[in-house]
Amino acid sequence: MQLKLKNPLLFFDIESTGLNVATDRIVEISIVKVSPGAPGEPNKVEVKTRRVNPTIPISPEAEAVHGISNDDVKDEPKFSQIAKSLAQFMKGCDIAGYNSMKFDIPMLAEEFIRAGVDFDFRKRKLVDVQNIFHKKEQRTLKAAYKFYCSKNLDNAHSAEADTMATYEVLEAQLDRYADDDEPLQNDVEYLAKYSIQNRFVDYAGRIVLNDKDQPVFNFGKHKGRLVTEVLAKEPSYYSWMMEGDFTLDTKKVLTEIRKDMMQL
Repeated sequence: MQLKLKNPLLFFDIESTGLNVATDRIVEISIVKVSPGAPGEPNKVEVKTRRVNPTIPISPEAEAVHGISNDDVKDEPKFSQIAKSLAQFMKGCDIAGYNSMKFDIPMLAEEFIRAGVDFDFRKRKLVDVQNIFHKKEQRTLKAAYKFYCSKNLDNAHSAEADTMATYEVLEAQLDRYADDDEPLQNDVEYLAKYSIQNRFVDYAGRIVLNDKDQPVFNFGKHKGRLVTEVLAKEPSYYSWMMEGDFTLDTKKVLTEIRKDMMQL
């Protein structure tokens, strides 16, 4: 089933130096940009893949997964050199990926912040194909591709192969669950809401919304407590987090909450 789109839907996948969103870097990004076709015409598909010099070593564990070495990327541009053009290419798009809410979006958001480029994923509809899959079938991307598309995923953990597979899986999911008891709707806004598992305020999930839509801490000794309450009673907690090994996005969100408090 072809996706019904109001905005371009951008699928992306990244390979990185490791799995720590706060300290690791992107070494490859692949994008499949699907734009609405004219009435009666298929959607337009544009594919871009770019390797990036991460400026830090690629861990042996990461290289074993994606096969990209330090030598492979030493002459590639730094992320800061492609950040503005990448943000422009992504402008006006809704975003989709596989496990993107937990890893790819937080990682890319960190790189944009580090490069000084303002790109707010929170203003876009976000579809995580893995979350749809897990709600329906509970499997991996390789299994999802076999299950939904009846194909073997060759070159798994290649950013481009994974990204194209994710795009195909989402369209196949729309076909498979069209007549389900809970049918998937061919609408990006619906898919974005359906694929959300947690109401994160920051991408790393350190701050979430409670049932009253109030930001609360989601870790440590203050887990479940209102952020505003903790910052009011224990101001040093803000300094501790700002100096700690938290993502730039988490620190940005915390600073915005603190700024709003001070304006009351």
